[in-house]
Amino acid sequence: MADSPAFELVCREIEENSSLDRLEARGTVRLALKDAGLAAATVSPQHMEIVVERLLPAALEARGIDRADALCARLRSCLRNAADASRAATPDAIFERLGG
Repeated sequence: MADSPAFELVCREIEENSSLDRLEARGTVRLALKDAGLAAATVSPQHMEIVVERLLPAALEARGIDRADALCARLRSCLRNAADASRAATPDAIFERLGG
Protein backbone atom coordinates (compact mmCIF):
# COMPACT_ATOMS: atom_id res chain seq x y z
CA MET A 1 0.00 0.00 0.00
CA ALA A 2 1.31 3.46 -0.88
CA ASP A 3 1.96 6.09 1.76
CA SER A 4 -0.43 9.02 2.16
CA PRO A 5 0.26 12.36 0.47
CA ALA A 6 0.53 14.00 3.92
CA PHE A 7 3.25 11.55 4.95
CA GLU A 8 5.12 12.05 1.69
CA LEU A 9 4.91 15.84 2.02
CA VAL A 10 6.29 15.91 5.55
CA CYS A 11 9.12 13.49 4.75
CA ARG A 12 10.13 15.44 1.64
CA GLU A 13 10.17 18.74 3.54
CA ILE A 14 12.25 17.27 6.37
CA GLU A 15 14.72 15.82 3.89
CA GLU A 16 15.03 19.12 2.01
CA ASN A 17 15.26 21.33 5.11
CA SER A 18 17.42 19.30 7.50
CA SER A 19 20.51 17.14 7.58
CA LEU A 20 18.44 13.94 7.55
CA ASP A 21 18.54 11.80 4.43
CA ARG A 22 15.46 10.18 2.89
CA LEU A 23 15.58 7.01 4.99
CA GLU A 24 16.19 8.91 8.25
CA ALA A 25 13.39 11.38 7.56
CA ARG A 26 10.90 8.66 6.71
CA GLY A 27 11.90 6.55 9.71
CA THR A 28 11.58 9.49 12.08
CA VAL A 29 8.10 10.35 10.82
CA ARG A 30 7.00 6.69 10.89
CA LEU A 31 8.09 6.39 14.54
CA ALA A 32 6.20 9.56 15.48
CA LEU A 33 3.11 8.22 13.71
CA LYS A 34 3.46 4.88 15.49
CA ASP A 35 3.62 6.68 18.85
CA ALA A 36 0.34 8.38 17.91
CA GLY A 37 -1.27 5.11 16.81
CA LEU A 38 -1.40 6.19 13.16
CA ALA A 39 -0.15 4.65 9.91
CA ALA A 40 1.81 6.32 7.12
CA ALA A 41 -0.52 4.85 4.51
CA THR A 42 -3.70 6.36 5.92
CA VAL A 43 -2.77 9.46 7.91
CA SER A 44 -4.79 12.54 6.97
CA PRO A 45 -3.30 16.04 6.72
CA GLN A 46 -5.22 17.02 9.87
CA HIS A 47 -3.88 14.10 11.91
CA MET A 48 -0.39 14.60 10.49
CA GLU A 49 -0.51 18.24 11.57
CA ILE A 50 -1.22 17.16 15.16
CA VAL A 51 1.69 14.70 15.08
CA VAL A 52 3.97 17.42 13.68
CA GLU A 53 2.86 19.79 16.44
CA ARG A 54 3.03 17.44 19.41
CA LEU A 55 5.47 14.60 18.68
CA LEU A 56 7.80 15.48 15.84
CA PRO A 57 9.76 18.35 17.46
CA ALA A 58 11.17 16.04 20.17
CA ALA A 59 11.88 13.30 17.61
CA LEU A 60 13.81 15.72 15.40
CA GLU A 61 15.72 17.19 18.35
CA ALA A 62 16.69 13.67 19.42
CA ARG A 63 18.24 13.23 15.98
CA GLY A 64 20.30 16.40 16.31
CA ILE A 65 18.14 18.72 14.22
CA ASP A 66 18.63 22.34 15.25
CA ARG A 67 15.57 24.58 15.23
CA ALA A 68 13.18 21.63 15.12
CA ASP A 69 10.35 23.91 16.25
CA ALA A 70 10.85 26.21 13.25
CA LEU A 71 10.95 23.23 10.88
CA CYS A 72 7.74 21.87 12.40
CA ALA A 73 6.04 25.25 12.02
CA ARG A 74 6.97 25.13 8.33
CA LEU A 75 5.62 21.58 8.07
CA ARG A 76 2.29 22.59 9.64
CA SER A 77 1.98 25.44 7.16
CA CYS A 78 2.68 23.09 4.24
CA LEU A 79 0.08 20.63 5.53
CA ARG A 80 -2.56 23.35 5.89
CA ASN A 81 -1.90 24.54 2.35
CA ALA A 82 -2.15 20.98 1.02
CA ALA A 83 -5.40 20.38 2.91
CA ASP A 84 -6.87 23.63 1.59
CA ALA A 85 -5.89 22.70 -1.97
CA SER A 86 -7.43 19.23 -1.71
CA ARG A 87 -10.69 20.66 -0.33
CA ALA A 88 -10.84 23.18 -3.17
CA ALA A 89 -10.82 20.37 -5.72
CA THR A 90 -13.74 18.33 -4.37
CA PRO A 91 -16.82 18.02 -6.59
CA ASP A 92 -18.93 19.83 -3.98
CA ALA A 93 -16.51 22.75 -3.88
CA ILE A 94 -16.45 22.98 -7.68
CA PHE A 95 -20.26 23.01 -7.94
CA GLU A 96 -20.46 25.57 -5.15
CA ARG A 97 -18.11 27.88 -7.04
CA LEU A 98 -20.20 27.39 -10.18
CA GLY A 99 -23.31 28.40 -8.29
CA GLY A 100 -24.89 24.96 -8.36
